[in-house]
Amino acid sequence: MPSVDATIASSAGLHARPASIFIDAVKKQSVPVTIAKGDGRPADASSILSLMALGAGKGDVVTLAAEGEGADEALAELKALLETDLDA
Repeated sequence: MPSVDATIASSAGLHARPASIFIDAVKKQSVPVTIAKGDGRPADASSILSLMALGAGKGDVVTLAAEGEGADEALAELKALLETDLDA
């Protein structure tokens, strides 16, 4: 299963507006995507509750994973989004 690490760039971390933007992008992907922080269990990246439970702040590293046709492209797009300050 392809995976990629991304460093959260938004000043508020994955909360409120950045989380909503990220979830919209995840839902547009053709593959299911999971997200995990550290050694935590992977969670559904399209769930606002899962993102809030991560407690990912600015500078934290999260791991995105997906499987299926288009997974690499989906992960690259989502990584770029997380590494952009969505609060700006």
